[in-house]
Amino acid sequence: MGSLFTQQEWSAELIDDLRQLVRLSVREDIADQYDWTSVATVPLDKQGAANVVIRQSGIVAGVQIAEVVFDEMSINGEVRNFVADGDVAEAGMTAVSISASAIDLLTAERIILNFMGRLCGIATQTSEYVKLLAGTGVAVYDTRKTTPGWRRLEKYATRCGGAVNHRNGLHDAILIKDNHLAACAATLSGDDGSDVIGEAIEKSRELIQDVVAAGNPIDAAMPIEIEVDTLEQLQIALSHHPDIVLLDNMSNDQLRNAVALRSDVAPEVQLEASGGVTHETIRAIAETGVDRISVGALTHSAKSLDVALDWTSLGSP
Repeated sequence: MGSLFTQQEWSAELIDDLRQLVRLSVREDIADQYDWTSVATVPLDKQGAANVVIRQSGIVAGVQIAEVVFDEMSINGEVRNFVADGDVAEAGMTAVSISASAIDLLTAERIILNFMGRLCGIATQTSEYVKLLAGTGVAVYDTRKTTPGWRRLEKYATRCGGAVNHRNGLHDAILIKDNHLAACAATLSGDDGSDVIGEAIEKSRELIQDVVAAGNPIDAAMPIEIEVDTLEQLQIALSHHPDIVLLDNMSNDQLRNAVALRSDVAPEVQLEASGGVTHETIRAIAETGVDRISVGALTHSAKSLDVALDWTSLGSP
């Protein structure tokens, strides 16, 4: 089954996010001053060239970061990319070469490496999860458990690693979770809270139609997803035919029963397993027959890949 969500590209919006983050990084490092260590120890006219080297094997993501950093820092230099995002990098491989004044390179070094290391780490972690599902036909999805301000970048990195993007934010899909149901139960269904699941789905459907009719440029086909944690809740949800049902923290036996129920009642509805997914458990979850598995660890638990800057030349202009 295909994704119902917009997939993150290396887009103008992503680049704008990156530029804002780079400006913040520059402010953290040099404020309104300079890299005094480099100014004190390196002649102003010294030129340099260096390689951004992937020190451990992994998946490349963010190869264009150096170009954006150079532009934001007004560095007069040259950037050459030797790999593409999504490529498999072996330890010791050169990803990017950069040349400029030695002081500028030293000032920009950690900013470039921090961004590339973070994104390559996410792509690599994602790839490991995706490989574990080889042959199952089940897709790995990311989540909104991202670093504040980094969402587009981190979701792009999960795609480089082979995952599928879940919703980007609260604005592009409806995902009715347990706290929504708890908050609206009395309002929707009176004191007994009966069939709050069904009413929440129908109210969401009506809202999308009303907002579109009012001229708001949202997608009329905005997906509706609802979270359940029991088979009884699933039965109710399926009778209202949402696009996706998220099966939260269910055992594998429950997941198998959920798949059978879905096949009988509403075979067009996608089933997403979520909650506490690890390297050790993801394959067995996939083999229950669910369509997709969302994994928060792709972003919230990824370790940066070891990326370093190695000089290739130092000389006068």
